[in-house]
Amino acid sequence: MSSRGRATLFALAFAIVTALLFATRPAAAIDHTFAATAQADYAFAPENLRRTSTPPFDGATVELSMKLSADLSDHFSANVKVCFGCHGFETDMAYLDYRFNDELNIRLGRFSPSFGGFNLRHDPANHRLSDKPLPYDMGRMLRLRDWNSGVLPSPFPDNGLELSGTHWFGSRAQVDYAAYAVAGFKGDYSGMDLDFVQSRSGSYFYLDNNSVPTVGGRLALTLKLGERSDLTLGASGMGGFLDPNRELMYVIFGADAALRIGRTTLRIEYLARRQQFDADHPGLRYVVDDANAFFVKHGAYAELEVPVTRRFDLIFRADGMLRVGDVLITSPLDKVSAVGRATLGASILVERHFRLKASTEVWQFTDPDVNGVKTELSFHLGAVGTF
Repeated sequence: MSSRGRATLFALAFAIVTALLFATRPAAAIDHTFAATAQADYAFAPENLRRTSTPPFDGATVELSMKLSADLSDHFSANVKVCFGCHGFETDMAYLDYRFNDELNIRLGRFSPSFGGFNLRHDPANHRLSDKPLPYDMGRMLRLRDWNSGVLPSPFPDNGLELSGTHWFGSRAQVDYAAYAVAGFKGDYSGMDLDFVQSRSGSYFYLDNNSVPTVGGRLALTLKLGERSDLTLGASGMGGFLDPNRELMYVIFGADAALRIGRTTLRIEYLARRQQFDADHPGLRYVVDDANAFFVKHGAYAELEVPVTRRFDLIFRADGMLRVGDVLITSPLDKVSAVGRATLGASILVERHFRLKASTEVWQFTDPDVNGVKTELSFHLGAVGTF
């Protein structure tokens, strides 16, 4: 079946299931919730006009997500979510939750494992800019192919099991934890990096490629500083094998902080991924041994949301990535390469559930492109709605 046929069948099946669930008689005592988000965005980078080929994610894009939740009892619930973007239709989540109490919840199925602060708000309706911070970028960054997206492209749905919970210490301190075992990211032994298409595309089956799960977790502390202010500190980590031979490992870790004072919010986050590759790969630019057959990709961002009026917000973001390690001969990157970006954005609330987004970005690369350019500009204009 063609990709268009699969997408049509998938959307039809989701619509039928949704209709059947909503048609359930009230006597069944099942509480259903349907929510959706749609974002249309246009990105323009003037320097792309000088290049012989246009990046695949330039121009207009659409992101759509639809989620159906069903509370089957006080303890048992189910969630299904599908998303549509440049990759077509994909299953973002399909899981069951059994909640014993606030301190213990069991989640089983397909979901995004608990990692970092941004992934909690990766839906376009939950962040004020059109694109994601570079460490979590999935396709809107310049020179995407050179960098193979971010450190941990978000969302990153996976199959597995997660235990999570929340515990309050008095009325001002809250601790959240999560521990999980999932299939993990995928890659080929002969490759130099994770293959995110294999990891998330249904064309490769939503299955583990090496039978050994990736394990990880997150721990976060939230302190209530006042009636309208709080501080959250978090730490996350995961690790596993990426190749079918179970010889190449990757480890991802991160730390995040968020400070909210009234309606003003400051967020800071750091991620790093250490990943092994085959030391005998014939296409390496530099000579390495087994002990040095790895690279590390760092990423960080700081973001400030400032409400100017009730309907108008300004957003300031500084983010970047640093890659250290061997590369292929054909790669435009070097043994140490970096990219930095400064963003000034605005978000306008037109009416409830409908918001406009605009931003200007200045990029700085350590490696020149084919035209010798290291500094670039890009612009976004978009709209997001919830229903």
